Amino acid sequence: MTRLSVNINKIATIRNARGGNVPDVIAAAVACERFGAEGITVHPRPDERHIRYDDVRRIRPVVRTELNIEGNPVESFRKLVHEVRPDQVTLVPDAPDALTSSAGWDTVANRRLLSAICGEFKAEGIRVSIFVDPDPDMVKAAADCGADRVELYTAGYAERFPASPEEAVRPYVRAAEAAREAGLGLNAGHDLNLDNLSFYISRIPWTDEVSIGHALISDALYLGLETTIRKYLDCIVRGI
Repeated sequence: MTRLSVNINKIATIRNARGGNVPDVIAAAVACERFGAEGITVHPRPDERHIRYDDVRRIRPVVRTELNIEGNPVESFRKLVHEVRPDQVTLVPDAPDALTSSAGWDTVANRRLLSAICGEFKAEGIRVSIFVDPDPDMVKAAADCGADRVELYTAGYAERFPASPEEAVRPYVRAAEAAREAGLGLNAGHDLNLDNLSFYISRIPWTDEVSIGHALISDALYLGLETTIRKYLDCIVRGI
């Protein structure tokens, strides 16, 4: 069954807007798990505008399901991963000043770098996922880099879904099939929400994990965190 990993970056964004420790991101991670989340995702950026490196250090001991750390493998990020040793690291090629992730890796052009990083983290028993666009060639090249999984960047799917769900998901099915053929695990993330998640899972039921943050935390403002997580879990069940 597809696992739900909750990205808690937006909770840290609210905290940082005011200073202090309200809302408490550590307590939020614990609550997400208590309400049914099967993983916690954090994406610390060098400017620490939401999740801070020290948050990651404090979250690691309390997560009982699975901790996934996303980020561009700059030196500071790599040191943090080695220190914290998450269950999974997701390599994302975003620039330091990026508002949010906007594209996957070119796993062909960056094969040397990604192969080295994959080997570095896997040597410590950390599962490595590479963030890619829904391109079978990029998926296959990720396998050549030594990745354990790929995470499909689903912004394009979410954008096209309202007009034509089948057309929107078609390239993702092809990329997902390429991942399965290459022996890769399969994750997905970016702009998945209560409207489009079930359909996505119904077409790609072998998805191992979805990482959802912005939409889920936004929904929680209206529905409450517990109800929201249960609704996302229900979407996954309906899709399968």
